[in-house]
Amino acid sequence: MSATPAAPDAAREAARQLLGALATGVPVPPVRAAIDGGIDDAYTVQELVIREREAAGSARVGRKVGLTNPRVQAQLGVDRPDFGVLLADMDVTGVDEVDASGLVSPRIEAEIAFILGADIDEPSRASVVAAVDWVVPAFEIVDSRITDWDISIVDTIADNASSGLFVLGDARRRLDEVDTVAVTMTMSEDDEVVSSGDGAACLGDPVNALVWVAETAAALGRPLRAGEIVLSGALGPMVPMRPGRRYHARIDGLGTVDVRVGGE
Repeated sequence: MSATPAAPDAAREAARQLLGALATGVPVPPVRAAIDGGIDDAYTVQELVIREREAAGSARVGRKVGLTNPRVQAQLGVDRPDFGVLLADMDVTGVDEVDASGLVSPRIEAEIAFILGADIDEPSRASVVAAVDWVVPAFEIVDSRITDWDISIVDTIADNASSGLFVLGDARRRLDEVDTVAVTMTMSEDDEVVSSGDGAACLGDPVNALVWVAETAAALGRPLRAGEIVLSGALGPMVPMRPGRRYHARIDGLGTVDVRVGGE
């Protein structure tokens, strides 16, 4: 990570642009040049955006790991994971029809979510595994406030790891009941299969993604906390999310998750 923090004015301006795009649904040009391309700088901008959204009334409920699947990295032209913050107003679990009208260019991916039962102050693989309460199938609806998804890793981190919305399935399993490496995923749009993959596609094991975000979050001074939801990253390629369609994912060995998108 960069050792040089973003200039406060530059960070605030990048955050202002991203918040404006979030409010209006009108994307903005890449912000990477304004914050000198540093990853630490990008997380500074992300935190400014999240604090504004918290102040507007949406509480933090978890984290998401992004760019864990090599095929997704290739889609976006980046080469390492990142993480963002989940807020309460991103959770559309149980909604009959998701209103995506406020999103800019949404895409959808299926993944494994972990629900934590303990704080993780000193992350190690053992402490992270011990902290997991439940394993849950999930959809992440990703979005980018950057025009045409023209993103570097700096842009996506600043833009809260291109977060949009998320959906949790009904199934809950204990971690020792799920082979997170061997699970296979099939995602359909209406009746057409549009994405498939497996647990090994997510950093070799979705638990590896959870360990990574625990370590990274602790290093940045915001360790994972009991009750948080962690979306561990895509099990297969993300696809454009289209209005009026129903998406269904089956993660064998875990369960299913469904979402219907409003609109024509």
